[in-house]
Amino acid sequence: MSSARYLKVAARAAGRVEDAVAKATRPARNVGFPYRAPTVPGGVEVPEEPSELGADYDTRWARSPVAKVARAVIVAGPMKALVDGLAAPDIFGHDRLDDLVRTAGDDGPAPVIFTPNHHSHLDTALMVRAVPDVWRPKLFTAAAADYFFDKRWKARLSALSLNAVPIDREATGRKSADQMATLLQRGWSLVIYPEGGRSPDGWGHSFKGGAAYLANRVGVPVVPVHIDGTDTVFPKGAKRLKPGRTRVTFGRPIRPHEGESTRRLNERIERAVAELADEASTDYWSARRRAAAGTTPSLTGPAYTGWRRQWALADRRKRGVAAWRKPPQRRWPDLG
Repeated sequence: MSSARYLKVAARAAGRVEDAVAKATRPARNVGFPYRAPTVPGGVEVPEEPSELGADYDTRWARSPVAKVARAVIVAGPMKALVDGLAAPDIFGHDRLDDLVRTAGDDGPAPVIFTPNHHSHLDTALMVRAVPDVWRPKLFTAAAADYFFDKRWKARLSALSLNAVPIDREATGRKSADQMATLLQRGWSLVIYPEGGRSPDGWGHSFKGGAAYLANRVGVPVVPVHIDGTDTVFPKGAKRLKPGRTRVTFGRPIRPHEGESTRRLNERIERAVAELADEASTDYWSARRRAAAGTTPSLTGPAYTGWRRQWALADRRKRGVAAWRKPPQRRWPDLG
């Protein structure tokens, strides 16, 4: 068959297929409102539909009785297996919360705000696993709206498995703060990262005042928490998980003082987490002595840049008990 004849046959076949498709879909084209969007007259400006994702995602369904039961199954099953398999956490400091547990009523203990440092997306699942059992049934987490709630499937998964509430990191507004304050007033406890985001280099960020503001506003205690090791299991920017060891250390509750400003309370929270980091990398007695002398190492690391900062981080990790599968390897800087 010549090429010209072949093209004619192919064109004729394509036309027949097109006619068949048009005939089959003709009934659907004739279906109107409400099965299809209504037509809009020319010159009429249609307002945009309100967003249902990001900071506007409604998570109330995730605190229904059915969702709470499903979350308990997820936490006790797949989440526990995932965290234990990847992070092998050692958990310390539950005894420092005994006074809060002893005052628990029929509805459980009083709400608190847990304020861990933040190095990895694994941190939230690790915190849900590490928090004492008495707080776990009524625990919610603050999550970045632009990451965990940017797609519908991620929003539903985050809300169901972590009871996450979206926080808009790009804009300063009262909507998220009001929602979290309301939940705290209703007896729910909160996990929030005062740093506002994951560490890019293994050192911490300075704390923002969100947790301190909520504690002052609602009058609930803050429980400082230090997480060690997730920055080597699944650091920011990593594509693969590297199973290792982690350590979660809970500190003594911090209660807002009468008339205390958010800034001063935030400084106390950051200092308490830094003391727990010192304890995790050395020992309790040495950390307490440095805390009393005011010489606790900062969470944000030394005021160096480049390779010297990484060198100091390797020293800190070498002293710690978490995450190291082999001794850290130092590299001399390339001086040209």
